[in-house]
Amino acid sequence: MSTALRLAGIYNLLWGAYVILFPSSFWSLMGMDQPNYPFLWQCIGMIVGVYGIGYWFAASAPYTHWPIVLVGMLGKIFGPIGFIQAHFVENLVPLRFGVTLLTNDLAWWVPFGLILAGAWKHHEAIRAARLARAASPIRDERPEIRTALTRALTHTGLTLAAASESRPLLVVFLRHAGCTFCREALADLELAKPRLDRAGVGLVLVHMGPDGPASALFARYGLLDALRVSDPARDLYRAMELARGNLSQLFGPRVWVRGFLAGLIDRHGVGMLVGDGLQMPGAFLIHRSAVLRAYRHEDAADRPDYCSLAGA
Repeated sequence: MSTALRLAGIYNLLWGAYVILFPSSFWSLMGMDQPNYPFLWQCIGMIVGVYGIGYWFAASAPYTHWPIVLVGMLGKIFGPIGFIQAHFVENLVPLRFGVTLLTNDLAWWVPFGLILAGAWKHHEAIRAARLARAASPIRDERPEIRTALTRALTHTGLTLAAASESRPLLVVFLRHAGCTFCREALADLELAKPRLDRAGVGLVLVHMGPDGPASALFARYGLLDALRVSDPARDLYRAMELARGNLSQLFGPRVWVRGFLAGLIDRHGVGMLVGDGLQMPGAFLIHRSAVLRAYRHEDAADRPDYCSLAGA
């Protein structure tokens, strides 16, 4: 993978230098009229050369620097699309101009595609390892957590601290109600709830909206009998160290891909924003006001295994 990126980097630097230094040569080889503004062609050469520097840099760690490869891959996809438009639709360039696609674009589809697929698998393996660590027991009894649980009231009037005395609780902190990942989480919890019940683990849903609209949403997923905590001020979120997400956590490429799958393919859809749209979710196993297991999402699209987290 690194070798392919280094070759791509060398190729782009050479091709870019050729276009910059000899802007009329390519057009002569193609038997085409010289462009009216050759400096624009030279600018394209500069862009291609800059890509070459990026590829060479990314070769040091392809799976870490996969966004560079992704941007390059998109260019190598849109290039042929632009040629098809220019030749077959608008008849602006002859067919022989497409020879550039062979070395500039098509030759790199397979190696770049393999790098992106490998990067996806690599990062998913890291996430799986995080899920496994989240299922490992801990015991967090900090006073600030106990205080927050004592102040958090469920819709029944019982505090989370009191509710956790009789049995373990899987406390799931949701994103805003309109988020497709919030709805996906509720669907996952609907499937997990029978196992949680058999294991003697109670379910608590923490949200940021009024209880009425939230209960209507939870009823759609058969979760109306779960304890509910309305936390519009996000005091409990902060106590459990669930921060607001950054740009990558909320709108990164993985979030877009997962959002398409969850929202359209799995038909969870989206709704109106209710609560803080930047708030990150999480899930915790709590018993007697102590946190036994914790999962804090790396991005909005994370999908924890709730049964494993609850030890069910």
